[in-house]
Amino acid sequence: MKDTHFILFTDCIPVKGANRSVICDTKNNTYFYIPNGLYDILEKYNGNTIKNIKEDFNDEYHEIIDEYFDFLIKNKLIFFNSNPQFFPKINLQWQHASKITNAIVDFDVIIHDYKAVIQQFEILKCSYVQFRFFKIVNIAFLNEILDYISDIESRIVSVDFIIPFNKNVDKEKIEQLVFKNSRIHAIIIYNAPTTKNYNPINENMGYILEVERNILNEKHCGIINTEYFYSNINLLSESLSHNSCLNRKISIDKEGNIKNCPSMTQSFGNIKDTTLEEALQQPLFKKYWNITKDQIEVCKDCEFRYICTDCRAYTERTHYNKDIDVSKPLKCGYNPYTNAWEDWSTNPLKKKAIAYYEMEELITSD
Repeated sequence: MKDTHFILFTDCIPVKGANRSVICDTKNNTYFYIPNGLYDILEKYNGNTIKNIKEDFNDEYHEIIDEYFDFLIKNKLIFFNSNPQFFPKINLQWQHASKITNAIVDFDVIIHDYKAVIQQFEILKCSYVQFRFFKIVNIAFLNEILDYISDIESRIVSVDFIIPFNKNVDKEKIEQLVFKNSRIHAIIIYNAPTTKNYNPINENMGYILEVERNILNEKHCGIINTEYFYSNINLLSESLSHNSCLNRKISIDKEGNIKNCPSMTQSFGNIKDTTLEEALQQPLFKKYWNITKDQIEVCKDCEFRYICTDCRAYTERTHYNKDIDVSKPLKCGYNPYTNAWEDWSTNPLKKKAIAYYEMEELITSD
């Protein structure tokens, strides 16, 4: 193999951080930690032979190079071929025909006219919707929503429900709901007695998750941790040129206000008297759509930046580019310069921002 050209699989994307790098295996939705030295070799020598690489390094580094390639081969990240020119890099340009790709609808005391809302999602060609409930919800109501989506042959292909735990609801009813409706991606039940994850009905759909964590309101959004990392080609390519959370997103908060995200303060009208299309046409609605992780302080040096969902609703409020907040997400406790994770809520440098967003009570409840 030393005399044959090595080729990094095109769906394996290396990303360099300040102190280490990762290879994002977008086919298998996973990632591998690698030293920055290996990242540099992959970037400079992909399509070369191991023998040629060693010719550019002193003998003392040859053993390390062999270890690098043993790792790459073991994890099936590279292959060997004598014609590397036949294997060009994957096109990472992100394109989408829809005006809106994803939406969030919050329910609390006010119950929105979901039929009217879904009809507007159809106009915007939205394919993914998350319905989030802050009060106990009847399973029959979820079934009504799903039946309507099915009856109108909606283009919505993926639905998430985030609902509070209800001791009076048998888990079998929730399972039946999932079995009956192939559009359900996940039902997340919060404030549950224990945390449990159940196997999906299908390979990538039909998840049921119970979590102990309580969700009192929209301020619980924006948490950054490895559980929310998605190493897939769609998110990665979108993250290269757009914001990984807010791009092509529209939301209706619990009061009916139309926003980019329910956690953000700026409203562009209320669903009672403004259409989603009208809100979308307002210039400031798309203010953060194209703010990438490469533009955000600290994040731009993080190896996870293309598989991490950004948050512009809650930030550290330390850096601005004109009127654009490019500060690190408040609820991220990762330091890419030390590769250490810490509890973000206890970081003394975040106290001012926590007070600004009035999150003291939320942190105490967690």
